[in-house]
Amino acid sequence: MQRNGPGLFEQAPSRQSWLGLATVAALVVGVFITGCRERSATLTPGAYHLAVPGGRIWYRVVGSGPGTPIILLHGGPGVPSYYLNPLAALADERPVIFYDQLGTGRSDITTDSTLWTVPHFVAELDSLRRALGLRAFHLYGHSWGTMLATEYVLAHPEGVRSLVLASPALSAARWQVDAESLLTTLPDSIQRIIATHTAAGTFEDPAYQAAVMAYYHRYLARREPWSADLDSAFAGFNLTLYGYMWGPSEFTATGALRDFDVTDSLWLVRVPTLVMGGADDEAPPATVRYYASLIAGAEAAIIPDAAHLTMHDNPEETIRVLREFLRRVDTGR
Repeated sequence: MQRNGPGLFEQAPSRQSWLGLATVAALVVGVFITGCRERSATLTPGAYHLAVPGGRIWYRVVGSGPGTPIILLHGGPGVPSYYLNPLAALADERPVIFYDQLGTGRSDITTDSTLWTVPHFVAELDSLRRALGLRAFHLYGHSWGTMLATEYVLAHPEGVRSLVLASPALSAARWQVDAESLLTTLPDSIQRIIATHTAAGTFEDPAYQAAVMAYYHRYLARREPWSADLDSAFAGFNLTLYGYMWGPSEFTATGALRDFDVTDSLWLVRVPTLVMGGADDEAPPATVRYYASLIAGAEAAIIPDAAHLTMHDNPEETIRVLREFLRRVDTGR
């Protein structure tokens, strides 16, 4: 999908001071009212379903703080949002909205591959945004979710207060080059297994699957043991959807996204943007910084002691970086 182009007073205040205070109070009330208008009464904490073309999607609202809400886009495609649960720590300041894309996790499972397209998922996200009545929100995408988030911002920039691209996959070609480089760090025996079964197309072979897990434990999630949230995400992984859109493994793109590349359009992104990833990520630090360099004013952050799932490997630093960025955007500082 190549795009072209780019207190207290020590003395009683005077009448003038009271007028000044009244003005400030009016401004504060105005900001509060504006914030309320940007938020829908449907932002009540809880889990819900929303009808979209092809079925229903599951979503959950956590928190009700005064900050601008944030919508989270999971990766995969086809990996449900359980693994993003550590990001609920942000809910002490703002509503955090999780959802499983159609065909994934707690949303309706469909076998209609005509729905497994970027335009469909962009429209699905916009349906959720409209159903929630959000006039302003932060948008966070992780992995495949960065593809979706970027396409959404390019198509619907209105209302997006900021963009977070976590462990970005904005060019399938670059992703595969990075993966080939990372594969060379694995033991020779594992490299041979992967090469042999890739050439033969025997991706279901147990030896190949074991080799894939060795890669996952180094570059997907390094912290042991894997959390219950991560186990739940793998248990609900729609491999059919993943295979159709991406391919048989993280380092073999043969599906509909194999030619995806949005890098030529990143200059069109005009919202505050944070590009972040783990120090041992499938999206390596050099790639994270490269994508940030293509977006005007974008910030880059590398999470230490973390692979692709930074919210699993180093949740404390991941939350700190996200929290500070969102606060800066909300306050205009």
